[in-house]
Amino acid sequence: MTALSRIRSLQSAVDAATPGTDMIRRIVIVGGGSAGWMTAAALSHVLGSACQITLVESDLIGTVGVGEATIPTIRLLNQTMGVDEQAFLRQTQGTFKLGIEFVDWGKQGHRYFHPFGALGVQFDPIPVHQHFLKHRLDKGIGTLDDYSLACQAARLGRFTFPSTHPQQITSSYNYAFHFDATLYAQYLRQLCEARGVQRVEGKITQVHLHPTSGFVTDVEIEDGRQVAGDFFIDCSGFSSLLLGQALQVGYESWATWLPCDRAVAVPCATTDLPAPYTRSTALSAGWQWTIPLRHRVGNGYVFSSSILSESQATDTLLTRLPGQAAAEPRMLKFTPGRRHKVWERNVLALGLASGFLEPLESTSLHLVHSGIALFLSLFPDKHCHEVLRREYNQRAALEMERIRDFLILHYKLTQRSDSEIWRHCAAMSVPDSLAHRMELFKRGGHLQIDHHDLFGTESWLAVHLGQGHLPESCSHLLNMRPAHGQTGLNRLRHELHAAAQAMPRHTDTLKHFLDF
Repeated sequence: MTALSRIRSLQSAVDAATPGTDMIRRIVIVGGGSAGWMTAAALSHVLGSACQITLVESDLIGTVGVGEATIPTIRLLNQTMGVDEQAFLRQTQGTFKLGIEFVDWGKQGHRYFHPFGALGVQFDPIPVHQHFLKHRLDKGIGTLDDYSLACQAARLGRFTFPSTHPQQITSSYNYAFHFDATLYAQYLRQLCEARGVQRVEGKITQVHLHPTSGFVTDVEIEDGRQVAGDFFIDCSGFSSLLLGQALQVGYESWATWLPCDRAVAVPCATTDLPAPYTRSTALSAGWQWTIPLRHRVGNGYVFSSSILSESQATDTLLTRLPGQAAAEPRMLKFTPGRRHKVWERNVLALGLASGFLEPLESTSLHLVHSGIALFLSLFPDKHCHEVLRREYNQRAALEMERIRDFLILHYKLTQRSDSEIWRHCAAMSVPDSLAHRMELFKRGGHLQIDHHDLFGTESWLAVHLGQGHLPESCSHLLNMRPAHGQTGLNRLRHELHAAAQAMPRHTDTLKHFLDF
C-alpha cells in the first residue's frame, strides 16, 4: 500500500467513525510558522470535520522563516496536506530542485553533487555504482556525476518533470523545491482557515496540567483566555513551550559530532536565472547555503561560535552575497540534537520543538512530515496509551539518528586541515552506527540501506566518493561475471547526457508550469 493510499484509508476510517467519549475531538497546535501550519493543513485534510483544530500563535513572536530547500518527500507531504503543487509554487516564489552541490567540502577547490534519483537505469543485476567503482580509473569513464541525470540537468540549468515509465531513462531522477518559508506559512494558513481551522492570536503565558494525569488541559493566553484541547502539538520552535518547559522532557545534544551552533541568514536580490539546485559551500568555521528563488536568493552561514564570533560570521556572509542584501541579517542559536522523547502524555512536538539538525541536507520539513504521518498511523484516543507513545518515540528517534549519521559523514570525510573546525572533524570519533557503515563501504563499496533510512544508496555514495572516501575494492561478484561493465557504463553515460541536453531550461519549465 502506498503512502497516499494509507492516507486515503485513514480519511475513510475517520469518516466512518462513530462518536465516542474517548475520541480526540479537539487538537491544539501551539505555534505557527512552517511546522505549525503544515501540521494544521495535514490534520485538517485527513480528519476533516471529525476534529476541531485550533492553532495558537502570536504575531509578536517571529518564526525562523529564512527560506527553505527541501528533498523529494515534500511532494508526498503536499499530497498529505491536500496542496496543489502549481498553486503552492506560484504563491511561494518557488523553484525546482534536483539536488545539492557541495563546494570545498572534501578539499578546497573541489566540488561534487548530491543528486535526487538513481544512477541512470540498471543494465546488469549488479548495481551501477559497483561497475563504476571497478572501472572508475579507466579512460573515458568520467566521474560519478556523469551517471546521474539529475546532476547533468542541474549543471546545464535544465529541468522537466520525470517520466512515469520506469523503464525510460528520464524516470531515473526525482525533484524537490525551493520556496520562501514565510510565504509558505501564509499560503498554508489561508488553506487551513478555508477548511475551518481556528487561529487564535496571542502569546501563551501559562500551560495548565491535569493534577492527576499530568496531561495538558489548556494553554492560557496573556489576556486570560484559555484554549482547551484533548491533544496538543508543540510547534513552538526552540523554546519547546509544552514538551520542554511544561512537561520537562530533556534534550540530548549531538554537538560532539555536529560542531556548528549558530546560523546567520539574509536574503539578497539577484539578476541571475535561478539554478535548479541548492549550493553548500564549506568555509573556515562552517558552511554557507545558497537557495535560489524566483524573486531573490536565500543565504546563510552555519558556523561554530567557538571559532567565529557572531559579528565576524555576519560580516563574512555579507561579503559573499551574490547581490544586494534585501533585509537585515538574522541570527539563530541552536544546539544540534533532539528531545529524549517527542511524544509525552498528550503532547507531541514537531519541528524545532522536537530537536534540530542543521539544514545541510534540507531535512527539516521532511521530519515534520514524517512526524505527522507517523502520528496519523498511530492516532490515539484521549488516553494516549503508553505503548503508542513508546512505538512513536522509538521510530522517530531511529529516523533522526540515521539522518544525524548522514550529516556527520559530511564533516568526518573532510580532507581539509586549513582551520580548526575541519581538523577537529577529520580527527573526531563518530557514532558506532556510522563507523560500521563507513567500514562496510571501505571493504567493498557496500551500502546497506533499509526502510528506516531517509537517504538511499546514491546519496551515501555521493558523499563517500565526492569527499574522497574510496573503497579498497568493489563487489567480488564482478570478477565472476562476463566483463561488460565498461560498455554498459559508456552507453549509460551517453544516454544520460543526451537526455539532459534535450530538457528545456529550468526557467522555461517554471514559466510554462506557473503560467507567467
